[in-house]
Amino acid sequence: MIIQGEAKLLRIFVGETDKIGSIPVYEKIVFLAKEKNLAGATVYKGVMGFGRNSRIHSAKLLTISEDLPLVVEIVDTEEKITSFIPLVNEVFDKSDSNGLFTVEKAEIIRYC
Repeated sequence: MIIQGEAKLLRIFVGETDKIGSIPVYEKIVFLAKEKNLAGATVYKGVMGFGRNSRIHSAKLLTISEDLPLVVEIVDTEEKITSFIPLVNEVFDKSDSNGLFTVEKAEIIRYC
């Protein structure tokens, strides 16, 4: 697969403990991206954050949280990202989880 030039970055914010059945939401999204032949996906674990409910989640030693923030990033063509978003919405609907999706312009310099 050769991708170069203009692309889109899909960024999905989710909680570490959010699940669809017994599968973590972030894992479901990554495997779904692979199944749909997207260029790639990366999951980042945050050390601190808060979301819609304004509850702080932190990895500090004295306040160990089991629900740290995660970010899934996927870069691909605009067409593939646009067609993938409804599938991510389905995952969130089935998991009854909260999250945030953003889409940004990206320029692929090298993908090999």
